Amino acid sequence: IFSGDHDMCVPHTGSEAWVDYLGARLMISEAWRPWLVANQVAGYMKSYVSPKGGALAFATVKGAGHTVPEYKPAEALHLFNAFLSHTPL
Repeated sequence: IFSGDHDMCVPHTGSEAWVDYLGARLMISEAWRPWLVANQVAGYMKSYVSPKGGALAFATVKGAGHTVPEYKPAEALHLFNAFLSHTPL
């Protein structure tokens, strides 16, 4: 799950609260940390794991609005590729 940190339609704080609500049944596997694209901070992320083996991650995209790929195409592509390849940010 990702959210632009400049999104005025669905602020990242609302998305974060929703993920934390879901996370009440999950354990935090990785606390907030920056994620990078081209050695620059692209946003921040937090990871969760389920006792049954599932996983969930929430990432913000620094400087992006509601349509992340429009505002930050390189960062959006990095997120998408990480998701498809099951690699951490």
